[in-house]
Amino acid sequence: MNRPAAVLFDRDGTLVEDVPYNGDPDRVRPLPGARPALDLLRAAGLATGVVSNQSGIGRGLLTHASVRRVNARADALLGGLDTWVYCPHAPSDGCACRKPRPGLVTEAARRLGVAPADCVVIGDIAADLEAARAAGARGVLVPTAATLPKEIAAAPRSAPDLLTAVCWLLGENGRTHT
Repeated sequence: MNRPAAVLFDRDGTLVEDVPYNGDPDRVRPLPGARPALDLLRAAGLATGVVSNQSGIGRGLLTHASVRRVNARADALLGGLDTWVYCPHAPSDGCACRKPRPGLVTEAARRLGVAPADCVVIGDIAADLEAARAAGARGVLVPTAATLPKEIAAAPRSAPDLLTAVCWLLGENGRTHT
């Protein structure tokens, strides 16, 4: 795979522990390998961003302000990403931004000044990879306990963990980082 210009991540279950409808910054916990993976991307000069469905807003469980506070806490713990884009809509709203639709990916690419085709989306469920494909980007699945076996089987590319996925994107197959 050619080195991308930008790497976009799902937030919950990919970069930080998945806490359903989390509006509390104190509950943000980075997943193992997330900070080192992002540090590698920053050192390589690649743009980074987050694309995240936050339907808790549309469901009345969260506010934009609480999601921004959680994102800011994650950003601080992870060393800073270049852009954060989220969909506030409920699944029934039919918006163009909610993954698996391409809106979040295309907006993040626009903000970063790159073409969606020059992006890779890393996520833990099929909707993340489907959004990448719909936007013309590439996708990498990093399975978690929430990932369905059929999603793993259908993924065009998967990695056992985030750090391995990033090393692969950077062309560092087989190298380990601490």
